[in-house]
Amino acid sequence: MKVDVDAEVARIYADVIRRNPAEPEFHQAVREVLESLAVVLGRHPEFTAHKTVERICEPERQIIFRVPWQDDRGEVHIARGFRVEYNSALGPYKGGLRFHPSVNLGIVKFLGFEQIFKNALTGMPIGGGKGGSDFDPKGRSDSEVMRFCQSFMTELYRHLGEYTDVPAGDIGVGAREIGFLFGQYKRITNRYEAGVLTGKGLSYGGALVRTEATGYGAVFFASEMLAVRGEEFEGKTVSVSGSGNVAIYAVEKAQQFGARVVTVSDSSGYVVDENGIDLDLLKQVKLSERARISEYSARRPGAVFVPAADGSIWDVPCDVAIPSASQNELPEDGAVALVRNGCRIVVEGANMPTTPKAVRVLQEAGVGFGPGKAANAGGVATSALEMQQNASRDRWSFERTETRLEEIMRDIHQRCHATSEEYGDPGNLVLGANVAGFLQVAEAVHAHGLV
Repeated sequence: MKVDVDAEVARIYADVIRRNPAEPEFHQAVREVLESLAVVLGRHPEFTAHKTVERICEPERQIIFRVPWQDDRGEVHIARGFRVEYNSALGPYKGGLRFHPSVNLGIVKFLGFEQIFKNALTGMPIGGGKGGSDFDPKGRSDSEVMRFCQSFMTELYRHLGEYTDVPAGDIGVGAREIGFLFGQYKRITNRYEAGVLTGKGLSYGGALVRTEATGYGAVFFASEMLAVRGEEFEGKTVSVSGSGNVAIYAVEKAQQFGARVVTVSDSSGYVVDENGIDLDLLKQVKLSERARISEYSARRPGAVFVPAADGSIWDVPCDVAIPSASQNELPEDGAVALVRNGCRIVVEGANMPTTPKAVRVLQEAGVGFGPGKAANAGGVATSALEMQQNASRDRWSFERTETRLEEIMRDIHQRCHATSEEYGDPGNLVLGANVAGFLQVAEAVHAHGLV
């Protein structure tokens, strides 16, 4: 019997909303994937018969737990911890931990759902998961962060393992936090299981390029998008949002490719530096001092700081935009401004930073759009390379790891581009990424039976 695929997609989405109320980010992530799958369900009726899409939309396991901790004054705080182990069809659950006041179950599920397909696109044997806490490390001492991480891991450790679930960092979780988490895991388990966490320090099993990987990877992906158009980064004006690891190393790699990067930002506002971002100063302000981005403009002649309430970073003219801060940071009016000012490529450095309406504006205007599940896969790809090195008790050079990262990002782009052509919409990398990632996961789900 012929299936009405549009009706089937609508039914699945309605069921996701019913079963997961009040989780708008998760709904958005699911809808974005489902909109690409009608063409797949038309060619593969077995996915409808076996409810493959519904099985992938439902996490295999959702863990929520209490995290009590004590600050330096002796005051007790109660945070909430999460780990959504979403899909293990391709390998152990793999995905970061986010420590930020905005973290809730819906946010973690949206991130974990995206991670399934992102990880599949890397071609590495890793499944999808995500976790975190509503704890805010900003302004906390090292001792407070250590006590929180130890309490967090005291509960989470029982769900982890190098063949089960391998977390990494995300917003609010850097080398400091990973170190404290790994130390507590080792203490509790009495095992030096280096492969259980990635993003570790270089002195105890971390991989070179891991810190730079997501930002570098996004620029490698953008470079491939430009090459399809017969262009390159040399001489391009680039706008980057954010000022964390992703943004900083996107700036670094874009500059190495000959681009002029003119913006960075944080939650307080953004900086415009028409002479090009001073990378050393940016690293000093954000990585060493953990200061506000306004400190950059205070020390950099010619740079201008614009408070968040007074303007949008997307009003700054550029050829290439790399949103690298947080979800839904690039709205419809921001996309309109980018188009009006001649932007030709938008590549997502963050997870789902572009709203659905903004994506439509960009695509209808012919702006090349690189979705996060493809463009920012460099971080998790390098995490998988770190797992390889830990498993073999090996350590690769920076050059070897970066070369492998560039190869992976090139392969992801080629795969997405080829899939978009095969499924009737050449150049639509959203369709290409969603379909390519879904097909790989779906085939593995079927191979494992009804589990």
